[in-house]
Amino acid sequence: MMSASGIAGSIPAFVRNPSSLRHHPALVLNADFRPLSYFPLSLWCWQDAVKAVFLGRVDIVAEYDHEVRSPSQAIKLPSVIALRDYVKPALYPAFTRFNLFLRDEFSCQYCSKGGEMTFDHVIPRSKGGKTSWQNVVAACPSCNLRKGNMSLSKSGLSLNRKPFRPTAIQLQNIGRRFPPNHLHETWTDYLYWDAELDA
Repeated sequence: MMSASGIAGSIPAFVRNPSSLRHHPALVLNADFRPLSYFPLSLWCWQDAVKAVFLGRVDIVAEYDHEVRSPSQAIKLPSVIALRDYVKPALYPAFTRFNLFLRDEFSCQYCSKGGEMTFDHVIPRSKGGKTSWQNVVAACPSCNLRKGNMSLSKSGLSLNRKPFRPTAIQLQNIGRRFPPNHLHETWTDYLYWDAELDA
C-alpha cells in the first residue's frame, strides 16, 4: 500500500525524490517553455543539466548564484533549462497507480478522505469489471474494505465522481495544484505563467 501523505506543499511518499535533486536541481522546459511535467515536476540534477548544456541539447534560461569549476573554466549552475528540440507530449497518460491517484487528487472517491490510499474496482473483477481508467478509483483502506467484492448499490457507498480516462493536459492541470517542497524563485514564471492573473 502506498502513502499519499501531505498534499499541499509536500510530495507524496510514492514520488521518488533522489538525493541528487535536493541541491540545485534544474527545471526542465520543453522548447515551448512549458515544463515537461508538473507532477512530478520535471527536474534534472545539476550534473545532468550541465552535461546537456555542453552537449548542446538545452539552452540555459536562468541560473543559480552557485557555480562549479573545472581546471579551465567556471559555470553557474542552471536553474531553468529549455530543450532545443520540442518533445511532443502524449495525448493520453499511461494507466499507472500514480496517474490514477493524481487524477483523483490523492483522495478517496467514496469518502473524500486523503492520506493512505489504495485503489478499488468499481465493478469488481469477479463480476466482470475491468482494470481500466473507467472502472478503477482511488480509495482509502476503510472504504476499500467496506466495499469489498460488492457492487456500489450493495455496499451503500457512492462515488464522488464517475471515473474517466484523463488526457495528459488534464493530468498536468491537476498536478499544478500540488507544488513540490522546493520551488526556486526562478521557476515560478514558468510554472504559473499561463495562470489567471488577479485583477
